[in-house]
This record gives sequence, structure tokens and C-alpha cells, in this order.
Amino acid sequence: MILSCQNISKSFGTDEIIQNASFHIENHEKAAIVGINGAGKSTLLKIIIRELEPDDGMVTIAKEKTIGYLAQNQDTDSDRTIYEEVLSAKQTVIEMEQEIRRMESRMDSIAPSDLEPFMEKYERLVHQFELADGYTYRSEVTGVLCGLGFEEAEFNKKQKELSGGQKTRVALGRLLVTKPDILLLDEPTNHLDMESIQWLENYLLNYKGAVLLVSHDRYFLDKIVTKVIEVFQHQVRSYSGNYTDFAQKKAQIRAAQIHAYYNQQQEIKHQEEVIAKLKSFNREKSIKRAESREKMLDKIERLEKPTDDFTDIHISLEPCITSGNDVLTVDQLAKSYEGRKLFEGIHFSIFRGERVALIGNNGTGKTTILKIINDLIPADRGEISLGTNVHIGYYDQEHQVLHMDKTLFEEISDDYPQLTNTQIRNTLAAFLFTNDDVFKRIGDLSGGERGRVSLAKLMLSEANFLILDEPTNHLDITSKEILENALVHYEGTVLFVSHDRYFINKTATRILDLHEQQILNYIGNYDYYLEKKDVQRAAFNSESSSNKDTLQAAQQEKEPSGKDDWKQRKQEQAAKRKLENELNQVESRIEQLEDEKKNLETEMADPKVAVISAEVIKLHDQIQQIEEELEMLYERWEDLTNQ
Repeated sequence: MILSCQNISKSFGTDEIIQNASFHIENHEKAAIVGINGAGKSTLLKIIIRELEPDDGMVTIAKEKTIGYLAQNQDTDSDRTIYEEVLSAKQTVIEMEQEIRRMESRMDSIAPSDLEPFMEKYERLVHQFELADGYTYRSEVTGVLCGLGFEEAEFNKKQKELSGGQKTRVALGRLLVTKPDILLLDEPTNHLDMESIQWLENYLLNYKGAVLLVSHDRYFLDKIVTKVIEVFQHQVRSYSGNYTDFAQKKAQIRAAQIHAYYNQQQEIKHQEEVIAKLKSFNREKSIKRAESREKMLDKIERLEKPTDDFTDIHISLEPCITSGNDVLTVDQLAKSYEGRKLFEGIHFSIFRGERVALIGNNGTGKTTILKIINDLIPADRGEISLGTNVHIGYYDQEHQVLHMDKTLFEEISDDYPQLTNTQIRNTLAAFLFTNDDVFKRIGDLSGGERGRVSLAKLMLSEANFLILDEPTNHLDITSKEILENALVHYEGTVLFVSHDRYFINKTATRILDLHEQQILNYIGNYDYYLEKKDVQRAAFNSESSSNKDTLQAAQQEKEPSGKDDWKQRKQEQAAKRKLENELNQVESRIEQLEDEKKNLETEMADPKVAVISAEVIKLHDQIQQIEEELEMLYERWEDLTNQ
């Protein structure tokens, strides 16, 4: 065990955050702390690094073990460059290298009598230098910075010139190069693009120390962690497995708790009815029996009803009108900024009912495409065409139409007077505004909070084409799941930009990858994109510049392109369902026959049956018939699974 937290409690004034939290981290273990915003996740990390003192409890770190911490936000105005800042983590190795060079320069002048001890010291130092990866530390720094999304041309930028997100990436790079025994990371993926997140996943999976991280990135958690520590209603509970395992186990536990609660409530109600009936007889014996039952009822330890934040909240999105099948066509679109070409000649179409994710590295122009579609900025070239009866609802954190003097409740109720108070509160709660939060002024909210209000309004807008730019930013996991459920059941069309791979995987039916200024099309979710990405990009990259138009045309041909292709996709979906149904029927029949065969074999092995030759022959024939049918079913099953 490398880290132990025992009975940690923490309050801020009358606001209780954590109560009697206990958990531990083993050597080399990768664990996550999860919970809704404000649950106390970051507070726990700060207590572990002793930035905050707990009210009660104790944190124990194994002897001689080092700990490193990445906070969510960095405020560094150093004159050091990006490269110098990360390289400074290797100061001990740098000093060893400098000492080795000094000793090498003195070798020729050492007296023969002093040469042996001098060389022993030199060899010890060189050995320490090798153990500290001294010959590769500069390439390690470069590799980490490139992995975190910095180009080598940026290495000489001074820290005071960087954005907050860039500073956080530099701090993460320095921490990784330091290689502490315990890494504490608070939202490490917030400012990384998808390729950088994937690089960090691989880095942490191979990290020799222990890792404890806070993250809302469920895909990241599924890849990295083997333990989940949940902070829920001031309590802490540990679950083995990744995030998906945790979510399933928690759902099972909650289902069991609810079942036990309602069973007890039913029993209590039954006993109260019996007691009332006995008392109504108004006889001495019946009254005594009623009193006896009352005493037994009083001794029952009453179970509290299990509660989950937002458990019963569901957002229903209903378009005001059904659009035509062709929702959006983008043709030969091009855009450059300050002489830098973002994209050129891109083409794609979107059809009714699709949920399309536009992905790509930071700076490739994803948000720019959304803004061009919404007439917020002009394109250099190309055309944007909307289909019949298409009504756009657009969410962009920078483009919010809110009334600063209104409360959150008024902002919703004034725009949607048909909603009840409960509906308004449920909608706001889904986006993390509960209790008295709904009476805060819009003008008093942070930028992220205003973004959440705008998203809540958009979900109620009855638009039939939602265009969303990073809709899950500033949402905790529970709110993301509510939004996912709403979009999956939405009957309109969705185009969105997101770095949240779990969200993309749950919601997208198609992915557009903005890669090297062109669009690559994948008809599937994020897992499908990962499966096909390398092959498709390799094919794209292998084409010469003169042939890239041909490849782009081939990409376009793979897209659904109008009514015929829409019908074809429907037919393909129907065929897929038919295939799945037949596969289920075959598997069910195999299971049934296996059970029958097992029962017949058990019967034939019975000593009483074994002496009756006619019965044995009959059973043997039945088993043989089953085996023949099973053989045919196994062959059919293989055919179906290979389709």
C-alpha cells in the first residue's frame, strides 16, 4: 500500500463536504475519484497533498515515496520557455551530466596516484547517470511535449505568453517527466485534443508508479483505471474495475436497495393495516394483539429511500416540425485565417435523424465550420444549403443570448411559459442548478455556468436540427448521461463537435474526421472510427496531392447522398436487424438442444434405465438426432457471425 486515507472528514463552515472517507491505493494501481460537481473530489486531492487540512482523519503515504500533483488551473507567468520549464524537472540529471563533463575535462591532469579513486568516483557517477536515463532525458522531454500536443516550433514560447490551457499542459508535462511515485491528476484531459488524450492514456497505462485522478472523461477512465472511488452525498465508496464496471455495480446496488426499501414499505403498510383492523374490533384480545404488533413495528430499523442526484430527471426533445430528408449540404467549403489554410474543398451532407460528430485535432477548424453553417463568419469559398423546414438550434459557449438581469428560473419560464415549475426545476437540475441556484441572476454566473443555461434553453427550443459545440464542457458525468439519453431519443438531427469520446460513442451514428484539411467519413460510432481510422488515413495519406481529389470523391460516395441512399441505409438496417434476430434464434435453439441432450444423457446413465436395452436404444437415437441438428445449427451460427 502506497497511500491510505482513513476516516477523512471536511466541512467548510456549515457545508459538509466529506464524512469519514476511507480508501487506499496500492503500488502501481491506477484509480479514479468520481462524483458530481461540488461533491468534494478536488478537496480530497488537496487534503492528500496537504494543501488543505482535514477536520478529522489521517492521510498516510508510504515511507520515502514521492507525490506529484496537477491542479486544474495553472497561473504561471514565468520567463522560462515551454521547453526550459519541462526540462527543469530533470535538474538533478543535468547536474550529474555537467559534473561528468567536468571530470572528463580534468582526466588528463590527474596525478597517477589519484587516478584510481578519481575513476571509481567517475564510474559511480556515470552508473547513476545511466540509471536516471541520462542519455535520453532530452528526447524524453521532447517526446512528452509532442505527446501533449505542442509542436517543436512552440518550444521556445515563454510561459507568460501562453493561455491557461497551454500552461496546464506544460505543468502536466513537467510532472510526467518528474516521475513521482504517486501521480495525482485533477482533470488532466481538459485541455488536450483526442490524439494527445490517447497518448496520455498509453503513457499512464505504462507508468510505473501509482496514479489517482479526477476526471469526467469516461472513455479515458475505462482505458486507465482498475478502481473507482465514488464521492456521493458526503460518503466515499470504492469499486473494483473501470468506470463501466463501476456504473453497472452501482446500478445493481441501487436496484437492490430500492427493492429492499419498497419491500419493507409494503410490509410496514400491511402491518399498519392489520393493527388498524385489530383495533377496530374493540376487544381486549384484539387490542393486545394490535399493541404487540405495534411494538414489533417500532423495533424495525427503517430503511431510507435510496436517492441519486438527478435519477428521475429526463429531458425530452421534440422538434416543432419534421424537416425534409436532406438537412444540410456543404459543398467545396474553404477557409483560411491570416494566410493559414484551415480546410479547402470539403464536402459532406447530413440527413434527417442522423447524429453526426465532427472531430479532429485542436486548431483544424471544427468550430469554424459550425460558425460558417450558422452565418456567424463567412466562408472564403463554397456553399451551405439547408433542406426544407430545417430549424436550427445552435449552442456555442461564446455565442449565448441570455438576459443578465433575469434569474435562471425567469430565463426559462419567460421563454417557455407552458412549462410547469417542476419541469423548469428538473431541466435546470439536469444542468447542475438545484435548490436556490435557480434564483441566481444570470449576470452573477461564471462563463461555464452561463454556457449550461444556454444549453438548457436549447434543449427546450423544439428545433429540428441541433448544432452543438462542445456541449459536455462544464458538465459532470450524471449530466452528460442525461444529455446523452435525450439526444439518443431525439427525433431530429444533430451535428456536434466534442472531445468527449464516451459521449461521441454513445450518441453519434456517423463521424466526420477533419484530417489534413479534408473530411474523412465513417458511418458508425467512435469505436468504429478507431477500428477503421488507420486504414482510411493511410489510404488518404498515400495518395499524391494530384490524386487527393479522387480520394475525396470516393469519400463522398461513401456518404449517404439523398433519398436513394437513405432508403438503402434503411434497408441495410432492416437486414441487420433480421440477421441479429436469426442469430438470437439460432443461439436460443442451440442452448435448448444442449439442455435436452444433457438431460437425455443423464437419463441414459441411470442404472435402472441402463438394463433396459429398448429404452437405451431409444435414448441413443434421440441424442443422435439432437447432435445432427446441433451440427447444422453450429454451421449456421458460424455463417451468421461471419456476415
